[in-house]
Amino acid sequence: MAQNDPSSIAERALVAARKSLASRFDGAALAFVSGSIMRGEGTAASDIDLVVVFARLERAWRESFMEEGFPVEAFVHDPQTLAYYFDQDARGGRPIMAHTVATGRIIGTADELARAIQTKAAELLARGPQPLAGPSYERMRYLVSDLADDLRGDRPAAEICAIAARLYQELADLMLLGRGTWTGNGKWAPRLLARLDSKLAATFDSAFSRAFAGDSGPLLALTDMELARHGGHYFAGYRQDAPMEARLLE
Repeated sequence: MAQNDPSSIAERALVAARKSLASRFDGAALAFVSGSIMRGEGTAASDIDLVVVFARLERAWRESFMEEGFPVEAFVHDPQTLAYYFDQDARGGRPIMAHTVATGRIIGTADELARAIQTKAAELLARGPQPLAGPSYERMRYLVSDLADDLRGDRPAAEICAIAARLYQELADLMLLGRGTWTGNGKWAPRLLARLDSKLAATFDSAFSRAFAGDSGPLLALTDMELARHGGHYFAGYRQDAPMEARLLE
């Protein structure tokens, strides 16, 4: 089997993950090995996502290291801290940890516990996000509207690129969550859009490609069309209160 064959890379990644679990996380009950490598989409340069679960920890943490030539991103939890991050990610519309666990390969000895955690993660993903509402929704609409306003009129190409870079994630979030599906950070945004609606994803990609080339017209049209699904441009009436503790005493 070729060294760079995806299945060969996945097997070597599993060996590296088992070595990490034994040498770096002594006493851990189990781990979930996830990422593009385990989906058969990785390369020799891909990293390993490793969710390590202990029976009990004082606090969760994450760390990065190299193992057998693979970059490893380790997220170290116990069942309670893992449940906390499942909940927090879901509230934000980005179930990163739940997806990592649900799609991961189980290693370690606590198979029954691993299956129970993985089932909870899969159930959370299947439920989908909460309908958009409240202050977070208002802020999302406001930010997209504000960035769209920045695109209006004649601007240098460099400024259009800067605005489009900020708008990319905000608009993707509004599109995905507004259609009742989970959103994701970075590279996951276009992937999730493509899964949801290939035509919409192509329009999104084209609009941003044009914007990054200095033409804001298609992106502004797409943004205005999306805002129309949410009551239109939102500026007047928006308010965001500062935290009560936002005060420096002399």
